[in-house]
Amino acid sequence: MHILIPELAGHKTILTGSLAGRKVLSDLIAAMQPSAETEIVFLDFAGIDVATSSFLRECVVGFRDFARNGSSNLYPVVANMSPTVAEELEFFARQRGDVFWSCKRSASGHLSDISLVGELEPVLRVTFDHIKRLGAATAPQLAALGDDGKIGPTAWNNRLSSLAAKGLVVERRVGKTKSFAPLLEVG
Repeated sequence: MHILIPELAGHKTILTGSLAGRKVLSDLIAAMQPSAETEIVFLDFAGIDVATSSFLRECVVGFRDFARNGSSNLYPVVANMSPTVAEELEFFARQRGDVFWSCKRSASGHLSDISLVGELEPVLRVTFDHIKRLGAATAPQLAALGDDGKIGPTAWNNRLSSLAAKGLVVERRVGKTKSFAPLLEVG
């Protein structure tokens, strides 16, 4: 799904304030359809010159929290940010200890410059790196690696669930176990 943020924001190029962010969030939520399959929602900021932290908090963080809470299979990715918007989101995310997927997305849907904006806390970074290296992983698989001392499956599951709540990994049921894979390929 591809959502053009400028259209929801009245074609403004400067997005400021929590009230404006909540308005766009409301319109985003209204546009969503439940999906049984994993669906990436590209929040396309093309044409936006500036977006303040208060706008991004209400719009991007608010939508990510909406999309990842409950039984939703929606995974937001911020796309086509100007350098100024990217800098603001990076600063905001680092201040919160948060992280978001980001990319460039062409009109034909081709993705490039896929990256994480913000910073994962060290424990989650190690977990994410394991998943990237393995392609997909379960908590028992990570515990069996033994690379990180005596961390048991429950602790690994908590870390994996935290990454899924941030929308960084996709959670799938495999029998009684959950498997986690990166949402996007990142270099």
